[in-house]
Amino acid sequence: MAKIAPLSGFPEFLPAQRMVERQAIESLSRTFELHGFANIETRAVEPLDQLLRKGDTSKEVYLLRRLHEESAEGHAGLGLHFDLTVPFARYVLENAGKLEFPFRRYQIQKVWRGERPQEGRYREFAQADIDIVGRDVLPFHHDVEVTRVMLEALAGLDFLPGFRLQVNNRKLIQGFYQGLGIDAAGIEEVMRLIDKLDKLPEEKVHALLRDEAGISAEQADRCLALSRICTADDSFVEQVAALGVEHELLTEGLDELAALVRACAPLTSDRVRIEADLKIARGLDYYTGTVFETRLDGHESLGSICSGGRYDALASDGRTTYPGVGISLGLSRVLAPLLAKGALSADRSVPSAVLVALNDEESRSQAEEIAQQLRRSGVPCEVAPTAAKFGKQIRAAERRGIPWVWFAQADGTHQVKDIRSGEQTEADPATWAPPAKDLSPTVGAAEN
Repeated sequence: MAKIAPLSGFPEFLPAQRMVERQAIESLSRTFELHGFANIETRAVEPLDQLLRKGDTSKEVYLLRRLHEESAEGHAGLGLHFDLTVPFARYVLENAGKLEFPFRRYQIQKVWRGERPQEGRYREFAQADIDIVGRDVLPFHHDVEVTRVMLEALAGLDFLPGFRLQVNNRKLIQGFYQGLGIDAAGIEEVMRLIDKLDKLPEEKVHALLRDEAGISAEQADRCLALSRICTADDSFVEQVAALGVEHELLTEGLDELAALVRACAPLTSDRVRIEADLKIARGLDYYTGTVFETRLDGHESLGSICSGGRYDALASDGRTTYPGVGISLGLSRVLAPLLAKGALSADRSVPSAVLVALNDEESRSQAEEIAQQLRRSGVPCEVAPTAAKFGKQIRAAERRGIPWVWFAQADGTHQVKDIRSGEQTEADPATWAPPAKDLSPTVGAAEN
């Protein structure tokens, strides 16, 4: 039989790695639900005209077709969704009459994207999205709320490195460019080029601003001066004022961004920080206010692993518009590289906290009853697969990370052994439970 090669761009996890992903999903879900976000799951496919609404994404869409497809197009007119925003917009329109607005949803689901696989970029990956959507209007305080919720959710992933959440406001940068006298077409081009500063040196971006956006060297200087401003508090307001540009939209954007940064300050720590970074623009033109990007400490090469923003027209049926604000965490983008490098681990590859030892095959039914008693108390456990010598059964538990081994004695009593310390004590399977920390695998940074 030929050796099976891994399929590039479709990460699969071993059991202990999947434990890490599961705990991340459970932690995120718990935080989102504590803030009243309802969970939904949308279908995997959408009509192509919906998937292509966001612009030049045709090269990213995987088409759905049958093996013996006979249509002229060669496919069913359906594609796998490449993010969760497009299906969510469709979901809102389709169910608007049944939803209460503002509608708060979270979604943790797989998406598919046809791009070249590389570290942090995959063809199949999981995203975790939260959004708040209104009907016709959505007050700014929801921008603040979404930011605070994601900061809290990231802080809950305490087994990961720290995060730096970078925020800006499209009103701020658009108002600044309008104050410089740049026309509407030029503003879109300037934002697109400023968004390249993470990948290109300033001198190159300065040249592109002159050549492609058609602005003067002085205007390019001022645009780059704005992009250099980055603060952990609201002191950016004074720094922008010092650049001498005035515009009503600029003032509105400054006020909103300052309010957001101040409101989030109490949630920051050494691990999770927020920065007003005025070079963040987000390349997609549907963002209209707050925008987010996030970097993982020590892994900046992954780029932004959590992004989003305010969009005043998520969806519209021609009569009603549904504005929203949301942020999306690339769960696989964060976890898969760390798991591949062995930087994260779970302390066992199975959920079992106890292995019930087997004296002999004739006593298997007795061992199964002991296991059932433990399970009734919420203790995950399993019975040894064979009646090997106790030393071998203990070593098998140790290899799988199971911390406790249970022994039924000939006189009808029971003993349980902590194989980490070697301590063995009498116990009753109807009432005994291990320490709470042993009930589920512990996830953390791998030991070197």
